[in-house]
Amino acid sequence: MLGPLFLSLDSARLANEISRAEQSVCYTAPGIFPEPANALAWLARRIGPELITVCLDFGEHVMRMGFGTLDSVKTLREAGIEVRSTPGLRTGLVIIDDLGYIFTPTALYLEPEERSDAAPNAMRLAKDQITEALARLSPAAKAIAIAFAKTEEEREWIREQAVEVPSVKVADTDFAAVKKQIDEAPPVQFDVARQVRVFSAYLQYVELKLSGAAIQRHRLAIPPSIQKLGGSKDIEGRLKTTFDLIEKGGKLSSKKLEQELNEIRRNFTPSLGKNHGRVLLKAQKANFEKRIEAFKADLTAHQTKVADELQGQLDESRKQIVDYYLPRVQAMPPDAMLGQLLNDKPTEEDSRRWLEAELYRVFPKAEALIQKMQLDVQYKDVTFETLNHEGFLASVKEAFPRVDWDKTYHEFKAAAEKEP
Repeated sequence: MLGPLFLSLDSARLANEISRAEQSVCYTAPGIFPEPANALAWLARRIGPELITVCLDFGEHVMRMGFGTLDSVKTLREAGIEVRSTPGLRTGLVIIDDLGYIFTPTALYLEPEERSDAAPNAMRLAKDQITEALARLSPAAKAIAIAFAKTEEEREWIREQAVEVPSVKVADTDFAAVKKQIDEAPPVQFDVARQVRVFSAYLQYVELKLSGAAIQRHRLAIPPSIQKLGGSKDIEGRLKTTFDLIEKGGKLSSKKLEQELNEIRRNFTPSLGKNHGRVLLKAQKANFEKRIEAFKADLTAHQTKVADELQGQLDESRKQIVDYYLPRVQAMPPDAMLGQLLNDKPTEEDSRRWLEAELYRVFPKAEALIQKMQLDVQYKDVTFETLNHEGFLASVKEAFPRVDWDKTYHEFKAAAEKEP
């Protein structure tokens, strides 16, 4: 009895089936895991390595996707089994004596290999399909098929079939090159990668940094020669030992822009706490980016306004300081000014020119203050380290209370199942 047409083939079951072989085994897949490799090595000692055909896609990228391990290939080679390579091979085929299965190999980067019988990944082949697969796979497989053919007519038919799968022997230099690549940059832990992928499907870290817009934060140090405290209602809040060049609430202030940006942050990128940063639901990334584009348009308009009007604002600020101190200079001329005059009774114009000259030395030009105003948006993916920070899940639940994070967390734990 042949058994079921559809079945689940994982490494454990493959190893079990291989160990029962009496005549020959053909194994074709992107890669191979330790259990079937060990079974083939054991079988090689029993029936001879020449009766075992192995064809893989031998390359570091296959190991990094989790289709197999380099040590498994080493096991086969040490057992005297010739390993051949077909770049890009993704089909699984195993023929054990007169039983054959076509199967879908598992990439551990995507899912654990353990399978239930309710989720088949393999289909049994008919006898004529097995014979034809061997005849067309490789010269070695074809030779095995001829050797075990029941009739001369069958042997002749096999000889007439063309080999369709090009392959080359994995040479010592090929193995050494791949080993060097793997040793220098080992593949990720696949259970870790799967866990990260669970949450990375939902979340992405976002950093928003606005630069060059806060002109109102620039301050001017009042020269010691004219540094006084005043009581003027208009500038008493700005005039101390330093002076706000632009009124904080003025039309060139970036306060409105900062409020707009903070609203985007609050609505789309809630904080997970000091140790976690801000995150965005990927489902809302399109809406988030629309708001960002609108903000950038506002930022460009603000930069244009600042470029057009900043020098006028600076001139007005300088005039306010001059007007504020002018009566005091007239009432009690400072020595720093008197030492530059030919008379001891300075006129109002003398006082104004002296104040303006003192301020000119410390007042910046508009072009020196205007920087490129820009918003930098940095996306960062979730990492295993961030997922395992204490309180991460609780912070996510608090930030996004309408998402069923318990279900996601169960998937996260399930993704850590041990791989073969």
